[in-house]
Amino acid sequence: MAQTHEAPLATPLAGRHEALGARIVEFGGWLMPLQYSGILEEHRAVRSGAGLFDLSHMGELFLEGPEAAAALGYALTTDPASLKVGRAQYSMICFPDGGILDDLIVYRLADERFMVVANASNAGAVSDALAARLAGFSVVLDDRSLATALVAIQGPRALGILAPLTNVAPDGLHYYGIAEGQVAGVAALVARTGYTGEDGFEIFVDVTSAGRVWDVLMETGESAGLMPVGLGARDTLRLEAGMPLYGNELGPDTTPFEAGLGRVVHLEKAGDFVGKEALEKAATDGPRKQLVGLIVRGRGIARHGYEVFAGDGRVGVVTSGTLSPTLGEPIAMAYVTPSEAGPGTILAVRIRDQQVAAEVVPLPFYRRPT
Repeated sequence: MAQTHEAPLATPLAGRHEALGARIVEFGGWLMPLQYSGILEEHRAVRSGAGLFDLSHMGELFLEGPEAAAALGYALTTDPASLKVGRAQYSMICFPDGGILDDLIVYRLADERFMVVANASNAGAVSDALAARLAGFSVVLDDRSLATALVAIQGPRALGILAPLTNVAPDGLHYYGIAEGQVAGVAALVARTGYTGEDGFEIFVDVTSAGRVWDVLMETGESAGLMPVGLGARDTLRLEAGMPLYGNELGPDTTPFEAGLGRVVHLEKAGDFVGKEALEKAATDGPRKQLVGLIVRGRGIARHGYEVFAGDGRVGVVTSGTLSPTLGEPIAMAYVTPSEAGPGTILAVRIRDQQVAAEVVPLPFYRRPT
């Protein structure tokens, strides 16, 4: 069984966050920085320059053995066996009924070695589920979540800041690629992945090395406007980019198809996998609800849990909402009935007992300039 903790955990960078004056909150069982200078300023730093994130609350699970790829193929909805070494894929682990246990990133580090990154709140559940599903396969699961720190640098200037500090040639890394080497003189895995909609890198190191990597990146990036960024701006950034958050857009009562992520369900892959029968039926029957983007056309901000209406009939619920710092207008994601999910459809969100017009728009709200 995975370890459980009653008291929230602190990341190895907790002292640095306090020294920077961060507002600390509990999130996913961890004490994490919500903001430093302010959500708006931090958000804009990532869009225009670079931001540095402490993501050490995430779960890192390593799998190694001759049947590692096959075992993951059985446990997850995607086909990790199709990955080339040094590449990654967005994936999901589902319950037998097709509901989502967690969304993940799977990295292939070697022919017989993988790393699975899980959300903080689900890391223990994912570890337990993988352990059960790997039974009978020739593979070893090593949960290194508490031994691994994760620092992310995101934004258009991230590459320029990181490049002189590492030997992995980050400019040569593909999007969703990963390489093993050094950052700031310490052993690291460097992945070209992120949760902001910008180019950037996620750096996995031993917890004992996290402070050095953070300090060197902060010092090197100062002249380029690098700012530390908390969970608040991370949420507004991912929402603009149309990226789902577990507990908001994803959960046990939702299938990947309903979340607009049917691409991560590889029904055609060889062999059985957990949830296959239910997901085949979901694909055939069509979604009960559909995730859409909304732009609020009246006054007010649509928040998580607000009801969505078509006329007098309730047709859905808002899962995430904010005033977009980049677009300057209120945006939201919501689940609505499929008949109301077409772009251009005018719905209404109940905000403070008033029906406020909201237009269905395609996701994402923001794409970085090419």
